[in-house]
This record gives sequence, C-alpha cells and structure tokens, in this order.
Amino acid sequence: MKIRFILLLCFVSVLLVNAQQQKYAVYGVAFYNVENLFDTIQSPGIFDEEYTPEGAKHWNFSKYQNKLNNLADVLNQLGQKYCPQGPAVIGLAEVENRQVLEDLVQTGELAAKNYQVVHYDSPDRRGIDVALLYNPSLFTLESSKAIPFVVPGDTAFKTRDQLLVTGTIAGEKVHVIVNHWPSRRAKSIKREQAAAVTKGIIDSLRLLTPDVKVMVMGDLNDDPTYASVKKVLSAKRVKQDVGETEMFNPYWEHYAQGVGSLGYKGSWNLFDQIILTRGLLSEDRAQLTYWKSEIFNRDFLIHQEGQFKGYPRRTHAKGIYLNGYSDHLPVIVYLVKQI
Repeated sequence: MKIRFILLLCFVSVLLVNAQQQKYAVYGVAFYNVENLFDTIQSPGIFDEEYTPEGAKHWNFSKYQNKLNNLADVLNQLGQKYCPQGPAVIGLAEVENRQVLEDLVQTGELAAKNYQVVHYDSPDRRGIDVALLYNPSLFTLESSKAIPFVVPGDTAFKTRDQLLVTGTIAGEKVHVIVNHWPSRRAKSIKREQAAAVTKGIIDSLRLLTPDVKVMVMGDLNDDPTYASVKKVLSAKRVKQDVGETEMFNPYWEHYAQGVGSLGYKGSWNLFDQIILTRGLLSEDRAQLTYWKSEIFNRDFLIHQEGQFKGYPRRTHAKGIYLNGYSDHLPVIVYLVKQI
C-alpha cells in the first residue's frame, strides 16, 4: 500500500492510507551523538581541561552557546516531516552532565517542545555520558536505570554506562537502551562484551514479556556487519529473518547502500544505529510497530567546500574551531499505530 498524503494532527502525524483510508499515528524515536557537549567548567576527576577557557580549545561561554544553538536547531528539525512535535524520545551520547542537557532543552525553539531529561553520571574518564530526552506529551516515563559496563578482569577500564529507560508510547510499554560502546581505539572484544551487556538486559526483559518492545540505540562504534551487532545482538538485515530472541537492524540496509552517519578517511561508517526486538515488527498496525528508518543527512550538516568537504560539520577538526554541529549525523526510526 502506498501513502497518499500526510495530515498533521495535534502532536503526531496521521497517515491516511489509500483503499481502506486507515489512519495511523506516527512517533519518532531518535539518537544523536552530539560530539563533546561540555560546559566551560573543569570537573574534578575527569579529563576535560581542554574544554575550559584556559584549555587547548579555548572553550568559552560564547562557543558553548554556539554549540547549544546548533544542536537545538538540529533537534528541532529532526523528524519534522512525519512528527511535527518532534521525536517522542531522543537518545544522546557525549554529554558531560545533566546541566548541559538542561541548557540544551531550554535553547531556542526547542524549548517549546518541553523535552525532559533522563541522565546518570558515568565513570568514563573523558567525562562523557549517555542520556535520554523525552517529550512527556508523547512518552510517559515509568522508570530508568544506569547499568554499568565492567570489563571482566580489567577494573581499570572505565567507560559509559548503558541507560535503560522504560515508559509508554501510544499506551504501549516500550524500553529504550541508550549506548555508547567503547571506541575504535579499544579492542573489538570490548565492544562485543558491551553488546553482551545489552543482550543481557533484553533477555531479562524478555523473561517477563516474551514479545517485549525494546529499542537499542547508540553509537556502537561498530558497523551493522560487525560481530558485536550481527552476532552478539543477533541483529538481522531482513525483518522476516528475525526469530523470537533476535533483533532487526534497519540500518544494515542503509550501510549496504554505502550510506553512513560519520565519515573517516574518505569512507562512511554507520556506527549510529537503532535496533528493534521482534515485538516492534508486527504486521498488525493496531499495535505500535516499526514503519521506516532514516539517517538525518541535510546539507547544513555537511561541509560543502574546503578540506573537510563531504564530512559532517563538527565543532573542531585538526585543532581548528569550525562552529559546527557534530562529527556524527542523527538517526531516527518511525513507529506507527492505527487510530
């Protein structure tokens, strides 16, 4: 069936589908690695000296405000085509603390969307955490929990916690796990171990509800074809191949077509993904279910000229302040439910 047109109603879109003229509400679920959203104050115990006025990046209030304005502009536009009120939830990576999140949601036109914050401090040595923003008119928060990732036999390794948030969208319970797995500088086994933590969370939820609706999102620092995603999470490329304990990765198809969310040495990677359990893949749209996915790639987010042409417009590159957005692009999936 082809969608004939889109009618905007209240906080969500309503899709009218030809023949039956069925109506569906659309909900966005997004993730964005915002690349080093730091305030200007040095925090004890973490390596954030470069993000101070005296540090290597000469990070001052003006630059911090520019960063907030830029990110708020992206988030304000994210998903607008189908979700005029914006995504129901937005996972974030590389945020320093709760205050930068509170500042972000109160910046510019984004403030009108009334996003609320879920955040816990992580033990990461760089001082960066994951977090979740949610629109209380679209997502009802029930609970949240930070789940640490501890490498077996390596207590010195410190990285980001995994954030589990539970709530309801369209009256149905959903779980969101926000991730930022160990960087490419770490051995691949560490990302596979992080994936095993994520898989353990999902398995625990599945014991209570076999058809549980879980969305794993984050900067996984691995592409969809890597073992951490493909094998440990059992994330499949095709919906029809997803078994009871497996998942569907809609970003595998994007990656197979050469489309990515960050560029490196002349090629694209797709580390930013949103992966779904089978409970969100029903063909019965009387319940909340997956519709489509997108990498939010817009011209204003990409360098159009110069030595960084074709790459995402980041805040700094090679020691140069670029007043950009992030070295990653946002990703978003759309869920639908028949009205």
